Amino acid sequence: MIDIKIDRQGIAAAIERIARQQRAPLMANVAAIMADAVEENFAQEGRPKWQGLKPPGRPGGKILQASGQLAASIDSDSDADSAVVGSNKKYAAIHQFGGRTRAHEIRPRDKKALAFGGRVVAKVNHPGSVIPARPFLALTPGDEAEIEQTALDYLQRLVGR
Repeated sequence: MIDIKIDRQGIAAAIERIARQQRAPLMANVAAIMADAVEENFAQEGRPKWQGLKPPGRPGGKILQASGQLAASIDSDSDADSAVVGSNKKYAAIHQFGGRTRAHEIRPRDKKALAFGGRVVAKVNHPGSVIPARPFLALTPGDEAEIEQTALDYLQRLVGR
């Protein structure tokens, strides 16, 4: 007969050290990795590439970056148990998930009328727009592997390996 004996004392001591340690530094590192990934998504116009702009589009303009406000609104936060990245912009969700805007009326802001295509009108009834999903809050497999390696390195330092 073969007896297998497991020294639970060493495992229990390692688990105890992990339980006592602050996890906040790990979560702060994870949040930073996620924020870098989102920044890279904007720089590369999606990973994978986002659906392009419909004509007339902005020649040379970057997708989701007409004013830069959405990219600038990206914020990260973390505590001992979580790491999050997001935006507080109202329109962030429709760009992330796609959807349809509601029909609405367009009126001039600073003039008495709107002029386009040789016509002058007081208002225009816009039927709404279909916005394709352009997920900017996304991680690539490489980003996920970096997070896993960061967590593994952290845990190995805790158990003294």
